[in-house]
Amino acid sequence: MLGPVILAASRSDRMRRLISAAPVTKQVVDRFIPGETVDEIVPIVLELTGKGLELTMDVVGEDITRPEQAAAARDAYLHLVDRIKDLELGERVEMSVKLSMFGQALEGGHELALANVRPVVEAAAAIGTTVTLDAEDHTTLDSMLAIHEELRKDFPQTGCVIQAYLFRTEDDARRLAANGSRVRLVKGAYKEPAEVALQRKQDIDKAYVRILRILMEGTGYPMIGSHDPRLISIGQELARRAGRKLDEYEFQMLYGIRSDEHLRLAAEGHRMRVYTAYGTDWYGYFMRRLAEKPANLRFFVRSMVSKG
Repeated sequence: MLGPVILAASRSDRMRRLISAAPVTKQVVDRFIPGETVDEIVPIVLELTGKGLELTMDVVGEDITRPEQAAAARDAYLHLVDRIKDLELGERVEMSVKLSMFGQALEGGHELALANVRPVVEAAAAIGTTVTLDAEDHTTLDSMLAIHEELRKDFPQTGCVIQAYLFRTEDDARRLAANGSRVRLVKGAYKEPAEVALQRKQDIDKAYVRILRILMEGTGYPMIGSHDPRLISIGQELARRAGRKLDEYEFQMLYGIRSDEHLRLAAEGHRMRVYTAYGTDWYGYFMRRLAEKPANLRFFVRSMVSKG
């Protein structure tokens, strides 16, 4: 399987330099990350919302080694909030954050990440939108979920992400579904050991359905993070069985992947949110997109061969 190999490469400085230097890379990266600055991304935001879609915005970057970098990440998100406010799109555009960007891995990282992310959540709430805490590798999840619980005391709309391939996730889903949380369910895009995570696609898919059923039958707000046509169809059926209206759950997909499906679901009346990333530190995000789906890797390889 190439996925684990690609995920390992996402942590390699040598591979980062090699891939970043390839002339074709930027052209391919643009498929998934359509800009490096807020100004560059605004036309994309206007285009997608103009088509009836909603967005969750991600400022890419995870390799934080100093507290001042974490503070800069906080400020980048606060700047994004200001632009969303200027566009009067608070009801259509939320934000996704990785707590590693806010200093989670540094000394005293749990408290530092909470202190840095809270102003972003406060600013988002002030303009009528919210923040979802992305899941990262399994060693960070207890901290992320504790921060999520703390933020929800003042900002109950704060969301979080859980990953179907982890053995722990069904228990996490039951707790989150019972307390009314906004939860994005994804399959998982980090290289995790067999001791903590399922390894086979078919087992992960089955776990995804079990967990999604828990979320649909709970009191929270499920967010179906998948491009898989079968899982999308199952999600619709589980929502119907749970008696959920179309505005009581949503679909989320990545910018640049299955764009026609984004529009189809929106046209059917579903809430369809496009996960749209921007920024200069794109390497880790880009490599996980390649690892998630063979078609993404084939697209990249074909582009390198045709342009080489």
